[in-house]
Amino acid sequence: MENVNEVLEKFNFKGENKEVKVFGSGHINTTYLATYDNNGEELKYVIQKINSNVFKNIDGLMDNIFKVTPHLRKKIKEAGGDENRETLHFINTKDDKNYYTDENGDYYRAYVFVPESISYDKADDSNLLYESGMAFGRFQRLLADFAANSLYETLPDFHNTQKRFETEFIPAVNNNIASRKAECEKEIEFVTSREEYCSRVVNLIKENKIPLRVTHNDTKLNNVLFDENSNKAICVIDLDTVMPGTALYDFGDAIRFGTNFAEEDEKDTSKVGINLDYFKAYAEGFLSEAGKSLNQTEIDNLAFASLLMTFECGMRFLTDYLNGDTYFKTAYSDHNLVRARNQFALVADMEKHMDEMNEIIKNIKID
Repeated sequence: MENVNEVLEKFNFKGENKEVKVFGSGHINTTYLATYDNNGEELKYVIQKINSNVFKNIDGLMDNIFKVTPHLRKKIKEAGGDENRETLHFINTKDDKNYYTDENGDYYRAYVFVPESISYDKADDSNLLYESGMAFGRFQRLLADFAANSLYETLPDFHNTQKRFETEFIPAVNNNIASRKAECEKEIEFVTSREEYCSRVVNLIKENKIPLRVTHNDTKLNNVLFDENSNKAICVIDLDTVMPGTALYDFGDAIRFGTNFAEEDEKDTSKVGINLDYFKAYAEGFLSEAGKSLNQTEIDNLAFASLLMTFECGMRFLTDYLNGDTYFKTAYSDHNLVRARNQFALVADMEKHMDEMNEIIKNIKID
């Protein structure tokens, strides 16, 4: 189990360590759960080895987290909530740093385990979408007065769809380094015929019609913890990609991930489509918390953002396929092409239902 016991000694944990084990199912960071006895009280801590191959700016990443979480804790406490349960509580090292670097140059951080919590990889009812929408909406609301420009952009231009089109997709098509272009001419045409999508949100930011906000940038259902007894959303986790962005990206990516009738790599695209009941549930939850902190232009573009984030993801899968699968992990030779076709089928279905999606947003009452 690597040198995890040595790592435990570096953090300000209370009590005596009784057990440490591998924990969770994340694909990026390596995670452990440590149990301590503090004079008869059981305390649990999560320790993570941060994947520095994915995240190059560890200082910036951890600085962002240690700025945002105290702000959240303060706001939650002021509102009479449980700040130890409704946001993550990160622990400093014994030398008062926000992460530990071992002799191998590996990076570790730690936070308090949230007890009696559960997460879900997939929703089987609309209530989970509503609750996750509330969780990410609350995250937006509580950070609405936080200076987003004080955070590091740990993944520059992560959702700049226009830049991804111009500097990644088009070169991938032109260079055709994996000699796969002939297999995906229809998919390439699908993207190029919708180029105008790419600049719409980018231009709204440039024109100051929508503000930069603190955004999560990985708003999957499994990044929300639920109370294992009530199934109510407790808090948002996985804060590695917290940085400046727009609320549209967070909303749109949650819809992309959570409302598809099919799995992301379903080969039969006839099974792909947007579940409008799930869309409505997530939107109601999200706007019940974040609605008053958003401006009208943001609200008016929520449905389009859902389409845009799906389009961008499909374009990224197709780009990676053309480049020979250098970014996303694949299980078989045309896995990325299957994923791209899946996302484009979802885009096409959203295009058919865009009027309905906009009407759903319009009819949600914001109190």
